Amino acid sequence: MNGQDTPRAPARLVPAEQLNGISSLIAEGAQFEGTFSARVDLGLKVDGWLKGDIRLETGGTVHIGATGVVESSTIEADHVLIEGKVRGTVIARKTLEITGSGTLLGDAVYDALLDIHPRARLRGKIEFRGEMDLAEAPRAIANSGRSKNEGSGSSAFSLTDDGPN
Repeated sequence: MNGQDTPRAPARLVPAEQLNGISSLIAEGAQFEGTFSARVDLGLKVDGWLKGDIRLETGGTVHIGATGVVESSTIEADHVLIEGKVRGTVIARKTLEITGSGTLLGDAVYDALLDIHPRARLRGKIEFRGEMDLAEAPRAIANSGRSKNEGSGSSAFSLTDDGPN
């Protein structure tokens, strides 16, 4: 290796200004055991090893770098970007992004936006906590399979017990 970082896919969802505003770092080769918490909007990048919780109560960005490992944890922040390895629960109040080099062994909860890159590894469940308009779902599903030239005689999927539309 020539001493330079290997090229990685850039974050597609977590805003660049959030990533650039990160002010705390657990550097590669460093180890931290305990709870990292804050009541103000700040950011943390983990390139080393962390065992414990990361809780950013107001705002916040957590970036697990490609060499970062977080174990036995709950990670909670507005924005979470995973390029390394996480074993635990992730709660992303705005955006959750797992890159192709990222691994999450645990559950993820998000409120707004989710992006899982090709080659990302995930073992656990993902839950969306935001608002969903279920009244629009049957109409959208029904209209998605029809072309402009199809007549009204084609059947459509319905989420109700009334049978096909």
